[in-house]
Amino acid sequence: MAKVTIIGATGNVGMFAAHAISAIPHVSEILLHGREGREALLKGISQDLGDSFAARGTDIRVNWTTNLKDIAGSDVVIITAGVARTPGQDRMDLATGNGRIIASLAREIGAIAPNTKILMVTNPVDVMTSVALKYSGLLPHQVFGLGTHLDSMRLKSLIASYFHVHVSEVHTRIIGEHGDSMVPLWSATTIGGIKISNLPEFSHLPVQDIITSVKCSGQLIIQNKGSTVYGPGEAIASLVRTVLSDENRILTVSAYIKSEVHGIGDICIGVPARINSKGVFPIAIRLDESEVIAFRESVEKIRESTKKVFASLEE
Repeated sequence: MAKVTIIGATGNVGMFAAHAISAIPHVSEILLHGREGREALLKGISQDLGDSFAARGTDIRVNWTTNLKDIAGSDVVIITAGVARTPGQDRMDLATGNGRIIASLAREIGAIAPNTKILMVTNPVDVMTSVALKYSGLLPHQVFGLGTHLDSMRLKSLIASYFHVHVSEVHTRIIGEHGDSMVPLWSATTIGGIKISNLPEFSHLPVQDIITSVKCSGQLIIQNKGSTVYGPGEAIASLVRTVLSDENRILTVSAYIKSEVHGIGDICIGVPARINSKGVFPIAIRLDESEVIAFRESVEKIRESTKKVFASLEE
Protein backbone atom coordinates (compact mmCIF):
# COMPACT_ATOMS: atom_id res chain seq x y z
CA MET A 1 0.00 0.00 0.00
CA ALA A 2 1.25 3.46 -0.89
CA LYS A 3 1.65 6.88 0.67
CA VAL A 4 0.99 9.86 -1.60
CA THR A 5 1.93 13.38 -0.55
CA ILE A 6 0.53 16.56 -2.09
CA ILE A 7 2.62 19.69 -1.56
CA GLY A 8 0.41 22.71 -2.12
CA ALA A 9 -2.67 20.88 -0.90
CA THR A 10 -4.54 24.05 0.08
CA GLY A 11 -4.89 25.06 -3.58
CA ASN A 12 -7.86 24.04 -5.69
CA VAL A 13 -5.91 21.58 -7.84
CA GLY A 14 -4.23 19.98 -4.82
CA MET A 15 -7.55 19.55 -3.02
CA PHE A 16 -9.35 17.93 -5.94
CA ALA A 17 -6.32 15.79 -6.81
CA ALA A 18 -6.45 14.39 -3.27
CA HIS A 19 -10.08 13.41 -3.77
CA ALA A 20 -9.39 11.82 -7.17
CA ILE A 21 -6.35 9.93 -5.86
CA SER A 22 -8.41 8.49 -3.03
CA ALA A 23 -10.15 6.25 -5.58
CA ILE A 24 -6.89 4.42 -6.36
CA PRO A 25 -6.95 1.00 -4.63
CA HIS A 26 -3.20 0.99 -3.88
CA VAL A 27 -3.28 4.17 -1.78
CA SER A 28 -3.39 3.77 1.99
CA GLU A 29 -2.42 7.30 3.05
CA ILE A 30 -2.74 10.77 1.57
CA LEU A 31 -0.62 13.45 3.23
CA LEU A 32 -1.62 17.06 2.64
CA HIS A 33 1.22 19.54 2.99
CA GLY A 34 0.83 23.30 3.21
CA ARG A 35 2.85 26.24 4.41
CA GLU A 36 2.85 27.47 8.00
CA GLY A 37 -0.16 29.62 8.79
CA ARG A 38 -2.47 27.32 6.83
CA GLU A 39 -3.04 24.83 9.63
CA ALA A 40 -6.76 25.52 10.05
CA LEU A 41 -7.41 25.17 6.33
CA LEU A 42 -5.39 21.95 6.12
CA LYS A 43 -7.30 20.55 9.07
CA GLY A 44 -10.62 21.49 7.47
CA ILE A 45 -9.68 19.93 4.13
CA SER A 46 -8.57 16.73 5.87
CA GLN A 47 -11.82 16.49 7.82
CA ASP A 48 -13.92 17.14 4.72
CA LEU A 49 -12.02 14.54 2.70
CA GLY A 50 -12.30 12.09 5.57
CA ASP A 51 -16.06 12.52 5.57
CA SER A 52 -16.20 11.87 1.83
CA PHE A 53 -14.12 8.71 2.26
CA ALA A 54 -16.48 7.52 4.99
CA ALA A 55 -19.52 8.17 2.80
CA ARG A 56 -17.92 6.30 -0.08
CA GLY A 57 -16.65 3.48 2.09
CA THR A 58 -12.99 4.17 1.28
CA ASP A 59 -10.48 3.07 3.92
CA ILE A 60 -7.72 5.66 3.42
CA ARG A 61 -5.94 7.73 6.06
CA VAL A 62 -5.79 11.44 5.29
CA ASN A 63 -3.29 13.48 7.31
CA TRP A 64 -1.96 17.02 7.10
CA THR A 65 1.29 18.75 7.96
CA THR A 66 3.35 21.91 7.53
CA ASN A 67 6.59 20.03 8.21
CA LEU A 68 8.29 18.61 5.12
CA LYS A 69 10.00 15.94 7.22
CA ASP A 70 6.64 14.17 7.39
CA ILE A 71 6.84 13.29 3.69
CA ALA A 72 9.39 10.57 4.52
CA GLY A 73 8.30 7.22 3.07
CA SER A 74 6.15 8.77 0.32
CA ASP A 75 5.88 6.68 -2.83
CA VAL A 76 4.83 9.70 -4.87
CA VAL A 77 5.20 13.40 -4.04
CA ILE A 78 2.98 15.71 -6.09
CA ILE A 79 4.01 19.36 -6.21
CA THR A 80 1.27 21.87 -6.99
CA ALA A 81 2.79 24.64 -4.84
CA GLY A 82 3.64 27.99 -6.38
CA VAL A 83 2.01 31.06 -7.85
CA ALA A 84 -0.95 30.23 -10.07
CA ARG A 85 -1.71 31.84 -13.42
CA THR A 86 -4.13 34.73 -13.53
CA PRO A 87 -6.22 35.82 -16.54
CA GLY A 88 -3.95 37.16 -19.29
CA GLN A 89 -0.79 35.61 -17.86
CA ASP A 90 1.42 33.23 -19.79
CA ARG A 91 2.76 30.17 -17.96
CA MET A 92 6.31 31.41 -18.60
CA ASP A 93 5.55 34.58 -16.62
CA LEU A 94 5.68 32.41 -13.51
CA ALA A 95 9.07 30.82 -14.22
CA THR A 96 11.50 32.76 -12.02
CA GLY A 97 9.32 33.07 -8.92
CA ASN A 98 8.11 29.50 -8.99
CA GLY A 99 11.63 28.30 -9.77
CA ARG A 100 12.82 29.54 -6.38
CA ILE A 101 9.95 27.80 -4.61
CA ILE A 102 10.49 24.49 -6.42
CA ALA A 103 14.27 24.51 -6.00
CA SER A 104 13.92 24.88 -2.24
CA LEU A 105 11.27 22.15 -2.00
CA ALA A 106 13.21 19.78 -4.28
CA ARG A 107 16.36 19.98 -2.15
CA GLU A 108 14.43 18.87 0.92
CA ILE A 109 12.42 16.20 -0.88
CA GLY A 110 15.58 14.63 -2.26
CA ALA A 111 17.09 14.44 1.22
CA ILE A 112 13.97 13.30 3.07
CA ALA A 113 12.44 10.90 0.51
CA PRO A 114 15.25 9.73 -1.83
CA ASN A 115 13.24 6.79 -3.15
CA THR A 116 10.12 8.72 -4.09
CA LYS A 117 8.84 9.81 -7.49
CA ILE A 118 8.19 13.53 -7.91
CA LEU A 119 5.22 14.54 -10.05
CA MET A 120 5.52 18.22 -10.95
CA VAL A 121 2.35 20.21 -11.63
CA THR A 122 3.53 23.76 -10.94
CA ASN A 123 3.82 25.94 -14.07
CA PRO A 124 5.68 26.38 -16.32
CA VAL A 125 5.72 22.63 -15.81
CA ASP A 126 8.53 21.69 -18.22
CA VAL A 127 10.92 24.22 -16.69
CA MET A 128 9.87 23.33 -13.15
CA THR A 129 10.45 19.63 -13.87
CA SER A 130 14.05 20.46 -14.81
CA VAL A 131 14.41 22.51 -11.63
CA ALA A 132 13.05 19.65 -9.50
CA LEU A 133 15.36 17.15 -11.19
CA LYS A 134 18.46 19.28 -10.69
CA TYR A 135 17.87 20.40 -7.13
CA SER A 136 16.43 17.14 -5.75
CA GLY A 137 19.44 15.10 -6.84
CA LEU A 138 17.08 12.27 -7.79
CA LEU A 139 17.52 10.15 -10.92
CA PRO A 140 15.79 11.26 -14.15
CA HIS A 141 13.26 8.41 -14.04
CA GLN A 142 12.13 9.56 -10.57
CA VAL A 143 11.11 13.08 -11.63
CA PHE A 144 8.43 13.93 -14.17
CA GLY A 145 5.80 16.55 -14.85
CA LEU A 146 2.15 16.66 -15.86
CA GLY A 147 3.39 18.11 -19.15
CA THR A 148 1.17 17.56 -22.18
CA HIS A 149 -0.78 14.66 -20.67
CA LEU A 150 -3.93 16.75 -20.18
CA ASP A 151 -3.37 18.54 -23.51
CA SER A 152 -3.30 15.13 -25.21
CA MET A 153 -6.56 14.16 -23.52
CA ARG A 154 -8.15 17.44 -24.64
CA LEU A 155 -7.10 16.74 -28.23
CA LYS A 156 -8.39 13.19 -27.97
CA SER A 157 -11.80 14.45 -26.83
CA LEU A 158 -12.09 17.03 -29.62
CA ILE A 159 -11.19 14.48 -32.30
CA ALA A 160 -13.71 11.99 -30.90
CA SER A 161 -16.41 14.66 -30.96
CA TYR A 162 -15.67 15.60 -34.58
CA PHE A 163 -15.71 12.01 -35.84
CA HIS A 164 -18.67 11.03 -33.60
CA VAL A 165 -16.85 8.11 -32.01
CA HIS A 166 -16.26 7.01 -28.43
CA VAL A 167 -13.22 8.72 -26.95
CA SER A 168 -11.58 5.34 -26.31
CA GLU A 169 -11.39 4.78 -30.09
CA VAL A 170 -9.03 7.75 -30.51
CA HIS A 171 -5.31 7.44 -29.87
CA THR A 172 -3.31 10.64 -30.18
CA ARG A 173 -0.80 12.73 -28.30
CA ILE A 174 0.77 16.15 -28.07
CA ILE A 175 4.49 16.50 -27.40
CA GLY A 176 6.74 19.46 -26.63
CA GLU A 177 5.93 22.40 -24.38
CA HIS A 178 2.85 22.52 -22.23
CA GLY A 179 2.11 25.85 -23.85
CA ASP A 180 1.99 27.69 -27.16
CA SER A 181 4.71 25.66 -28.92
CA MET A 182 3.05 22.28 -28.27
CA VAL A 183 3.25 19.82 -31.16
CA PRO A 184 0.28 17.58 -32.09
CA LEU A 185 1.38 14.25 -33.57
CA TRP A 186 -1.07 13.76 -36.42
CA SER A 187 1.31 11.13 -37.83
CA ALA A 188 0.66 9.01 -34.73
CA THR A 189 -3.10 9.63 -34.48
CA THR A 190 -5.50 6.75 -35.11
CA ILE A 191 -9.24 6.20 -34.85
CA GLY A 192 -10.32 2.63 -34.32
CA GLY A 193 -6.79 1.56 -35.23
CA ILE A 194 -6.95 3.39 -38.59
CA LYS A 195 -4.43 6.15 -39.24
CA ILE A 196 -6.42 9.39 -39.19
CA SER A 197 -4.95 10.58 -42.50
CA ASN A 198 -6.44 7.48 -44.16
CA LEU A 199 -9.96 8.59 -43.30
CA PRO A 200 -11.67 10.73 -45.99
CA GLU A 201 -13.16 13.01 -43.33
CA PHE A 202 -9.67 14.04 -42.20
CA SER A 203 -9.37 16.40 -45.17
CA HIS A 204 -12.22 18.46 -43.66
CA LEU A 205 -10.94 18.39 -40.07
CA PRO A 206 -10.46 21.98 -38.80
CA VAL A 207 -6.96 21.18 -37.58
CA GLN A 208 -5.89 24.70 -36.67
CA ASP A 209 -9.14 25.45 -34.84
CA ILE A 210 -8.78 22.27 -32.81
CA ILE A 211 -5.18 23.00 -31.82
CA THR A 212 -6.06 26.58 -30.94
CA SER A 213 -8.86 25.24 -28.74
CA VAL A 214 -6.42 22.93 -26.92
CA LYS A 215 -3.88 25.74 -26.44
CA CYS A 216 -6.49 28.19 -25.14
CA SER A 217 -8.49 25.73 -23.03
CA GLY A 218 -6.74 26.43 -19.73
CA GLN A 219 -6.78 30.20 -20.17
CA LEU A 220 -10.50 30.20 -21.03
CA ILE A 221 -11.32 28.13 -17.95
CA ILE A 222 -9.28 30.53 -15.79
CA GLN A 223 -11.15 33.49 -17.29
CA ASN A 224 -14.54 31.87 -16.71
CA LYS A 225 -14.13 30.25 -13.29
CA GLY A 226 -10.85 31.42 -11.84
CA SER A 227 -8.79 28.24 -12.13
CA THR A 228 -8.56 24.84 -13.76
CA VAL A 229 -9.38 22.13 -11.22
CA TYR A 230 -11.13 18.97 -12.38
CA GLY A 231 -9.14 18.33 -15.56
CA PRO A 232 -5.71 18.65 -13.92
CA GLY A 233 -6.90 16.80 -10.81
CA GLU A 234 -8.07 13.76 -12.75
CA ALA A 235 -4.97 13.87 -14.98
CA ILE A 236 -2.75 13.86 -11.89
CA ALA A 237 -4.67 10.90 -10.43
CA SER A 238 -4.37 8.93 -13.67
CA LEU A 239 -0.58 9.32 -13.60
CA VAL A 240 -0.37 8.35 -9.93
CA ARG A 241 -2.50 5.28 -10.66
CA THR A 242 -0.23 4.32 -13.55
CA VAL A 243 2.83 4.46 -11.27
CA LEU A 244 1.36 2.71 -8.26
CA SER A 245 -0.36 0.01 -10.35
CA ASP A 246 2.87 -0.66 -12.31
CA GLU A 247 0.81 -0.41 -15.51
CA ASN A 248 3.59 0.20 -18.05
CA ARG A 249 1.33 2.59 -19.96
CA ILE A 250 2.78 4.96 -22.52
CA LEU A 251 1.62 8.47 -21.65
CA THR A 252 2.89 11.89 -22.66
CA VAL A 253 4.52 13.63 -19.71
CA SER A 254 7.32 16.08 -19.11
CA ALA A 255 10.45 13.96 -18.69
CA TYR A 256 14.18 14.26 -19.19
CA ILE A 257 15.20 13.16 -22.66
CA LYS A 258 18.70 12.49 -23.97
CA SER A 259 18.31 11.66 -27.66
CA GLU A 260 15.11 9.61 -27.90
CA VAL A 261 13.43 12.03 -30.34
CA HIS A 262 15.64 12.40 -33.42
CA GLY A 263 18.71 13.08 -31.32
CA ILE A 264 17.10 16.11 -29.67
CA GLY A 265 17.48 16.22 -25.91
CA ASP A 266 19.17 17.20 -22.66
CA ILE A 267 15.98 18.84 -21.42
CA CYS A 268 12.71 18.06 -19.64
CA ILE A 269 9.77 18.36 -22.03
CA GLY A 270 6.57 16.55 -23.03
CA VAL A 271 7.33 13.20 -24.68
CA PRO A 272 5.80 9.71 -24.77
CA ALA A 273 7.13 7.69 -21.85
CA ARG A 274 6.61 4.24 -20.39
CA ILE A 275 5.39 4.67 -16.82
CA ASN A 276 5.53 2.02 -14.11
CA SER A 277 6.36 1.58 -10.44
CA LYS A 278 10.04 2.30 -11.08
CA GLY A 279 9.29 5.65 -12.66
CA VAL A 280 9.14 7.27 -16.07
CA PHE A 281 11.14 6.16 -19.10
CA PRO A 282 10.92 8.12 -22.40
CA ILE A 283 10.65 5.93 -25.48
CA ALA A 284 12.41 6.45 -28.81
CA ILE A 285 10.07 7.69 -31.56
CA ARG A 286 10.32 8.81 -35.19
CA LEU A 287 8.28 11.76 -36.42
CA ASP A 288 7.30 13.35 -39.71
CA GLU A 289 9.74 16.03 -40.86
CA SER A 290 7.37 18.90 -40.05
CA GLU A 291 6.84 17.51 -36.55
CA VAL A 292 10.60 17.23 -35.98
CA ILE A 293 11.04 20.90 -36.93
CA ALA A 294 8.21 22.00 -34.62
CA PHE A 295 9.46 19.83 -31.76
CA ARG A 296 13.00 21.20 -32.10
CA GLU A 297 11.62 24.75 -31.90
CA SER A 298 9.60 23.84 -28.81
CA VAL A 299 12.66 22.27 -27.17
CA GLU A 300 14.79 25.35 -27.85
CA LYS A 301 12.12 27.59 -26.33
CA ILE A 302 12.03 25.49 -23.15
CA ARG A 303 15.81 25.18 -23.09
CA GLU A 304 16.22 28.97 -23.17
CA SER A 305 13.65 29.49 -20.41
CA THR A 306 15.26 26.78 -18.30
CA LYS A 307 18.70 28.37 -18.66
CA LYS A 308 17.30 31.72 -17.53
CA VAL A 309 15.68 30.19 -14.46
CA PHE A 310 18.84 28.27 -13.54
CA ALA A 311 20.87 31.47 -13.93
CA SER A 312 18.50 33.37 -11.62
CA LEU A 313 18.69 30.58 -9.02
CA GLU A 314 22.47 30.75 -8.97
CA GLU A 315 22.59 34.52 -8.39
